[in-house]
Amino acid sequence: MRIIGILYDNQTRCIHYHSNKDIIAIKFKCCEIYYPCYFCHKETQTHNILKWDKNDFNKKAILCGVCKNELTIYDYLNSNFRCPYCHSQFNENCKLHYHLYFDLSRKNFL
Repeated sequence: MRIIGILYDNQTRCIHYHSNKDIIAIKFKCCEIYYPCYFCHKETQTHNILKWDKNDFNKKAILCGVCKNELTIYDYLNSNFRCPYCHSQFNENCKLHYHLYFDLSRKNFL
């Protein structure tokens, strides 16, 4: 799986986020490319981020950096911050950035 950004290691950590739990990459809807974070996208692309909407939540767009399995957005959002395949723990603070990647507005999310 190809991941674009300034990678810190082979588990999808980047120079912006590299704690033990920073082990996911996100496929951006706007370009269908995996990035470790929105900063990596911003630093390597000239277009704006396009958010995934609820109709897309069944698409595989999250990559576990440990086991390399792809998760659907729905499975990721409901994972309780653990990979359903290898049970590695994801960074719970990533939820603070959901609004950058996913359209979670009430009209769209319900």
